[in-house]
Amino acid sequence: MSQVRQVGLLAAGCQPWNKDVCAANGDRFAYCATLAIYIYQLDHRYNEFKLHAIMSEHKKTITAISWCPHNPDLFASGSTDNLVIIWNVAEQKVIAKLDSIKGVPASLSWCWNADDAVAFVSHRGPLFIWTISGPDTGVTVHKEAHSFLSDICMFRWHTQKKGKVVFGHIDGSLSIFQPGNKSQKHVLRPESLEGTDEEDPVTALEWDPLSTDYLLMANLHYGIRLVDSESLYCITTFNFPSAAASVQCLSWVPSAPGMFITGDSQVGVLRIWNVSKTTPIDNFKLKKTGFHCLHVLSSPPRKKFSIQSPTKNHYTSSTSEAVPPPALTQNQAFSLPPGHAVCCFLDGGVGLYDMGARKWDFLRDLGHVETIFDCKFKPDDPNLLATASFDGTIKVWDINTLTAVYTSPGNEGVIYSLSWAPGDLNCIAGATSRNGAFIWDVKKGKMVQRFNEHGKNGIFCIAWSHKDSKRIATCSGDGFCIIRTIDGKVLHKYKHPAAVFGCDWSQNNKDMIATGCEDKNVRVYYVATSSDQPLKVFSGHTAKVFHVRWSPLREGILCSGSDDGSVRIWDYTQDACINILSGHTAPVRGLMWNTEIPYLLISGSWDYTIKVWDTREGICLDTVYDHGADVYGLTCHPSRPFTMASCSRDSTVRLWSLTPLITPLQINILADRAWEEIIGNTDYAVEKGSPPLLCGKVSRDIKQEIEKLTGNPRVKKLRWFSECLSSEAQELTTVKMSKFGGGIGAPTKEERLKEAAEIHLRLGQIQRYCELMVELGEWDKALSIAPGVSVKYWKKLMQRRADQLIQEDKDDVIPYCIAIGDVKKLVNFFTSRGQLKEALLVAQAACEGNMQTLHVSTPNLSSYSDDIYKEDVNELLHKVSKELAEWYFQDGRAVLAACCHLAVDNIELAMAYLIRGNELELAVCVGTVLGESAAPATHYALELLAKKCMMIPTCFPSAGYRNLAADLLLMTPDNELQLVKLCAYYQGCTEEINDLHEKCKLPTVEECLHLAETARADGNLFETIKYYLLSQEPEKALPIGIAFIKEYISSSDWTLDTIYPVLDLLSYIRTENLVLHTCTEARNELLILYGYVGALLAIRRQYHSIVPALYEYTSQLLKRREVSVPLKIEHLSEELDAWRACTQSTNRSTEDSPYTPPSDSQRLAYATLLKRIKEEPLKGITGPDYVTGSNLPSHSDIHISCLTGLKIQGPVFVLEDGKSAISLNDALMWAKVNPFSPLGTGVRLNPF
Repeated sequence: MSQVRQVGLLAAGCQPWNKDVCAANGDRFAYCATLAIYIYQLDHRYNEFKLHAIMSEHKKTITAISWCPHNPDLFASGSTDNLVIIWNVAEQKVIAKLDSIKGVPASLSWCWNADDAVAFVSHRGPLFIWTISGPDTGVTVHKEAHSFLSDICMFRWHTQKKGKVVFGHIDGSLSIFQPGNKSQKHVLRPESLEGTDEEDPVTALEWDPLSTDYLLMANLHYGIRLVDSESLYCITTFNFPSAAASVQCLSWVPSAPGMFITGDSQVGVLRIWNVSKTTPIDNFKLKKTGFHCLHVLSSPPRKKFSIQSPTKNHYTSSTSEAVPPPALTQNQAFSLPPGHAVCCFLDGGVGLYDMGARKWDFLRDLGHVETIFDCKFKPDDPNLLATASFDGTIKVWDINTLTAVYTSPGNEGVIYSLSWAPGDLNCIAGATSRNGAFIWDVKKGKMVQRFNEHGKNGIFCIAWSHKDSKRIATCSGDGFCIIRTIDGKVLHKYKHPAAVFGCDWSQNNKDMIATGCEDKNVRVYYVATSSDQPLKVFSGHTAKVFHVRWSPLREGILCSGSDDGSVRIWDYTQDACINILSGHTAPVRGLMWNTEIPYLLISGSWDYTIKVWDTREGICLDTVYDHGADVYGLTCHPSRPFTMASCSRDSTVRLWSLTPLITPLQINILADRAWEEIIGNTDYAVEKGSPPLLCGKVSRDIKQEIEKLTGNPRVKKLRWFSECLSSEAQELTTVKMSKFGGGIGAPTKEERLKEAAEIHLRLGQIQRYCELMVELGEWDKALSIAPGVSVKYWKKLMQRRADQLIQEDKDDVIPYCIAIGDVKKLVNFFTSRGQLKEALLVAQAACEGNMQTLHVSTPNLSSYSDDIYKEDVNELLHKVSKELAEWYFQDGRAVLAACCHLAVDNIELAMAYLIRGNELELAVCVGTVLGESAAPATHYALELLAKKCMMIPTCFPSAGYRNLAADLLLMTPDNELQLVKLCAYYQGCTEEINDLHEKCKLPTVEECLHLAETARADGNLFETIKYYLLSQEPEKALPIGIAFIKEYISSSDWTLDTIYPVLDLLSYIRTENLVLHTCTEARNELLILYGYVGALLAIRRQYHSIVPALYEYTSQLLKRREVSVPLKIEHLSEELDAWRACTQSTNRSTEDSPYTPPSDSQRLAYATLLKRIKEEPLKGITGPDYVTGSNLPSHSDIHISCLTGLKIQGPVFVLEDGKSAISLNDALMWAKVNPFSPLGTGVRLNPF
């Protein structure tokens, strides 16, 4: 089970260097950063594009991508290391590679005339055609397209005329080739250039989709022309409003014949044209920076109300179906082609612009477009992360919204390293490859100081001392580590025999600094003396040393990472290397000590992995494969020690949660254990084998605060610790939604709700956040959170928005509805467009009486009461918050989904979403605070956590774990049965088992055997099984229980609830007893019965994805093993077919086969099934599980699920054979309905 969870991803921007770097096909579009290709896919349910995959096979700059016109799953890409790759997007893998080509594939494109051929060309030609499959595989050269006189900018195949192709050149001319005609080279050059050798490159070329010969072309300065490729005659020249405007890219709009759009190169102006007019019909300024490329999606996302029939889209309510689309005036209808344009800008911004509604569907602004070498959290604000990149900028990100808040002026060459000034000084020091070092004042946005002591040599590392804010150290390729004051006075120049790559100030002694050098040595210097000699030199690495890091918790301990692939731990006081961590297969770059657990060290390497180490034993606890390239920087913030950020050559920043590494600790806090089991001293914590303890400043501070409190500090303790441990950065500001709970519910409940919601809310920054969003034009976000400041502020913001909308003449319906207070119409309008946050706002405002609602008074209904109205609106509010919650949940953000429910007081659903998202610790925290109303769900979460404790194989035998599980269960009412299961499952010697029995208030093992015999004599089946399981001979319980179940199933009217308790109890027999060969038959029968009952439970809980797998598992076991159970394979497959037929409308995707109604016999079979199954007792828990990060693309080996045969998206769970894998979501659902592994071994599953 992977210990480190990916919880966030900052995608890169689009590279500005090459032309064909964005492409689209069907429901997907893609763009390239420098080394990785990002693919977005349309989520039909919410009509939005989500990041689907990141392809990062290229090691050098990607030059072009092209989507296969005949197969939406294939695309090709080329890169400067003379490589062409064909990808399968659906399976996320490389299908073919061509690396023996001459010249760089500067442009490439699929051939329209052949199924499996890709053409590519270097700057001067020739044009190569690579046939990937079929009889003629291999590369051929185009007979005529070669020896051009000017470099090629791009080329385009004709979509209808076989083999016709056009090239655009840097000198502004075109070359046209088609089979059977004379080739035309270098024709149609702009007239203004005739006879000169000036250049005016062709920036865009597209064939007219409605004609065989017309071609739209743009030259950077000369502008756009429609030309005839046969007569070589210019049909129309289009005119720009100002001479300064120049075209960077253009695209036809497939949905509107004769329409095309262009993007300007200096400023981000999108212009809409029709071939019948020589001037643009409309211009939109979308961004300050110029366009780089444009692509119109051929099938724009469907709006919910437009063309979907009610049977197809069962998510929209009956009311939203009826809302007619707003009518357009004649002129508007002409000027707004429907469709979505993928826009890429010169600053790396990428967005999807809805031309019809004139708004961004999404805009990914300011992403880095190159390798990110370093990342660091701001010392006084764990929400801000700075990154330094090869692209010459430093950017500061808000990790809750994953947006860039500040970016440095740029043009610094390559930035290798950055270091924040201590405290709240708001400055960042940066180190560059050619231009020395600098200090950037983030708020003022300018460089305030430069250091040039290293001349033009690259500076690989910069470190601002956090104990003495006047000192900054840099180390460089010139062999010097220089210490200077911030105003530039040099204090020391430490000379090394070779280049110095890393330096780090000690966190315990302000005058100690360590360096890593190319001569394979680590040196420690003492800055307080005048000597320039090192105090200590540590040697041992067999290749250059890169970074060095002092331990924040253990005095005198430091680590170093080297190109020999190892990390070494040194003890300064002993002059020795105390451990060598080997496992990386390439040079080590990123290094980070955890600030709370003294032995935890994390390293990142050129082998694309991140490894987590226990430095006491030198063992690797986990390896993370999700980055697609070299991992350079790792960082975490002391106040959130278990949230880590990493950056890589794949140009992404990723956020990780390390909390699973310290599960026992989290559970100690929940079980309200003594302080010494939570917080410890470093010396004890680093002893081999001692359990993880918090030893850092943050945990000590929390302890001090809690000890000051009077009364019951448990709630505060849970709250503060969950803030410190909680991984999801977004969660910490989540219950932004909770402020919506303002006017609903009784005051006593409201207080408790606020407390629960506050577990994850820092209020202070909402207004700043809103204003920031408004500045970024993200009105939706600002408005959906503004009520958190005050309703008055929200109204003001709403007015500002309304005013702006009126100015821009958009969505007139909104201010209009607000003015007349027609809540329903407005809510439905928003819901139908998928704008759930706005719908929630309106409903909330109406509920609080903040919308002047106009009751249409008709004479006979003048008494239309306010109560009915209130109820109506309240129902609306619940409906909308439910939709929004489901949207968050599907996005892999269970915590935010729970917040939406908490906000409208729906505690049951809030708890259910936390449990379904596997946020069990959090569910217990929130449930404990909420008290009575959340009790059933809290108890279920405690049971699952206890299960997790029981099954942690490495630690469970230890008394601590055994007791932890018991403590958790003792917190639930009616816990006898759960404690019985724990004791029955516990594997230890009789003495230990009896200890546990005593703690759980159960008789001793010997007594249990006696009680079992008595119960058996009395004919009490359940007690017999129970006490046998607790005795020394648990296997005696198996035949008794199984005989009962078999007998029961043979009758016609059995129900799930009668046999499940017995079966569940039997499943807790100790694994070693279950696998005895004397139990073979009983074991097989148990596995089969549980498989079948698991399938029924899965149907009850709507775990659609695993129902077929459970039926299949049961059938396979029936086939292969000698058993006598009253189940027939034919019967099982009939049941499965009936279930499929009767539920197909709810769980099929939109593209599936046509709907066939179930037959009568299937209806009957399904009805019988439902009678057996009955309702799920715990409300809200039905529906699939979806853990955090389920949607984030991972680069790890592409796992294929052994249940479904499909590629696993999101976290993976590997089964006990070490090879088979299923998705973590499926594993969680499986374990909740069938504790035994899908491999049929009788081993238990523990994915919790």
